[in-house]
Amino acid sequence: MESLLSLSFDYLSSNDGVKIRKGLRQLEGLLAQICFSRSTTSSAAQDRQFSVIGNGASSKQSAKELSSLKDDPAFREFFKLQEGFEWNVATRLILTLERLLSHPSTGHYDLLLVSTLDTLHGMLLLHPPSRSLFAREIYMNLLLDLLEPTNCPAIQSSALLTLVTALLGEPRNVRCFEVVDGILAVTSLLKGRETGREVKMRTVEFLYFYLMPETPQGANGNGLNSGLQRSPSKRLNGGGTPAHPREVETKTTEEKQGLLGRHLSNVEDLVEDLRESNVFGANLV
Repeated sequence: MESLLSLSFDYLSSNDGVKIRKGLRQLEGLLAQICFSRSTTSSAAQDRQFSVIGNGASSKQSAKELSSLKDDPAFREFFKLQEGFEWNVATRLILTLERLLSHPSTGHYDLLLVSTLDTLHGMLLLHPPSRSLFAREIYMNLLLDLLEPTNCPAIQSSALLTLVTALLGEPRNVRCFEVVDGILAVTSLLKGRETGREVKMRTVEFLYFYLMPETPQGANGNGLNSGLQRSPSKRLNGGGTPAHPREVETKTTEEKQGLLGRHLSNVEDLVEDLRESNVFGANLV
């Protein structure tokens, strides 16, 4: 597994878009092997047929249950590798985003940015400790830069989804998001005249998520992390050194409503919708 990661990292560190795309595909293939199980009923002839028509993955593979991943030897090996800076995929993808942003905006590089964001989104779900990288302002600002109106709608939508995953269950990251004027960036995108309908819908969904009441870090473990989640003091912070072990301040919906109200006039309507529709299973009573 180390050799596969090393090869993909070499491609990702290139300034050549073709090589970067190749590195992303290798990572996607590795993650697919970990997250999908191949059918044992297909014959060799069927395998050859599927490989020719190019849709074998969807026909022969089925997604593994998230709760079962923690017991999968390949996933456990992969998870263990992610705990070190050398093999941490999220770190490499963040550096790739920085490099791609230095290129002029073209259709080719826009697609690479979307693909990198989508892979990072998946990695933050597979390895929650990597989310601690976004407690650093430099990385949080990188995601917010991708919301700028100069970027295409596909990049903005992917950046919003990745931002949700970066904040999920991480109050420290949410505080960082607030400090670097993330609320202003998101609300400006929502109010922008040139912002498309789909991006505005993604933005409203993000605001619903942001308004959710927070719980202390680590209070809500899930089946995927059970037995694999390291203590906060050992999480990556982007330099291989321990992240801050202390608990961070959490905020209620009312407190975040006040912050959001500085930039939007209809926050009360959002909170009421959140309460009535029970979005994300919110309990605001």
